[in-house]
Amino acid sequence: MKMIKKILAVNAGSSSLKFKLFSLKDEQVLAHGQADRIGLPEATFVLKLANGEVYQDKTEIRTQEDAVEKLLSWLKKSKIVNDLSEIAGVGHRVVAGGEYFAHSTLIDQDNLHKIYELNEYAPLHNCHEAAGIKAFMKLLPNVPQVGVFDTSIHQTLDQVHYMYSLPYEYYEKYKVRKYGAHGTSVRYVSQRIASILKRPLDELNMVICHLGSGVSITAMKNGQSYDTSMGFSPLAGVTMSSRSGDIDPSALQYILGKETDLNFDQMIDILNNKSGLLGISGISPDMRDIRKAISQGDERASLARNIFINRIVRYIGAYYLELQGIDVIAFTAGVGENDIGIRKEIMDQMSCYGLIPDYDSNQINGIEKIVSAPNSKIVAMVIPTNEELMIARDVVRIAKISD
Repeated sequence: MKMIKKILAVNAGSSSLKFKLFSLKDEQVLAHGQADRIGLPEATFVLKLANGEVYQDKTEIRTQEDAVEKLLSWLKKSKIVNDLSEIAGVGHRVVAGGEYFAHSTLIDQDNLHKIYELNEYAPLHNCHEAAGIKAFMKLLPNVPQVGVFDTSIHQTLDQVHYMYSLPYEYYEKYKVRKYGAHGTSVRYVSQRIASILKRPLDELNMVICHLGSGVSITAMKNGQSYDTSMGFSPLAGVTMSSRSGDIDPSALQYILGKETDLNFDQMIDILNNKSGLLGISGISPDMRDIRKAISQGDERASLARNIFINRIVRYIGAYYLELQGIDVIAFTAGVGENDIGIRKEIMDQMSCYGLIPDYDSNQINGIEKIVSAPNSKIVAMVIPTNEELMIARDVVRIAKISD
């Protein structure tokens, strides 16, 4: 009997390990799940199979290596994998690739060291992602490991768009510049747009609105990243769930002068975890909670939502001018795929650019759909992202895996 090859797509976090297992032949999801609360009390492991079966385990999971061991063990116990040799490759989401990684790449010891080295660029992510890669390299030593970097797509930005107006020596010495994020999502969505519209990717100017817990707006010129809202870190850009987005640094200096018990690291934590929708509303970082509060007359919740929309529209408007017009605007990720009202309000504010919404088509959530009218000058689309599938495809392409 011919062995059915499979590809793992992995996203390792500070206390979690999320995964999807794909069939190489038809790209079907065979299983998905996660190890949660790694290194904390009451850790859990959940494996969900395509047939609806669910395996759950509450047990100590001390490290990423423990989580990987448990994942591989449960893949065999559930018989979704009969032998670990069926796993032909593993792809890993990595947030920061710096200037080292302009493309997804095979990970060897040298590249693994570089991922650790880039931890200062994404301290909440890179070291944990590297630990996950290291665990797979140990436990599956003969299986290719591929790093897929959130920042790599934005290496096509030119200096006008990625440089900060700081002394140039900070770029020369420390590589301080815009790196962006959400690149894997942007690649998937842009390729789907080209496929759906049956147009060459390199002939399209697009704005991709990745509206989730993290939010980024990316301008694509002739199919390549031209500018993007996130910066040196994922903190910059538009208002997000709990991240502030753009802010005058002098305001931070002023606050620290008043709140003398705060240090700069604590201030950065506030900007990342206690600002955005949560900070303005005082209620929640979740747009669903914000909508509920608005329906009950909460003015701060309404303000938070309006600021969220305003900052997105501001970036879209700037990118329209930079690109000298756009062919497509796409909404993706949790809010983009599932918030009818947010999409409507953004499209309404783009009417001056010739975007004509199709309000009936917009009454959907979570499916691919054109939500602009046939006579609209800009095509508006909802495209559910699939970063894991993009990762799996990169593994197959880079590791040259055949069925």
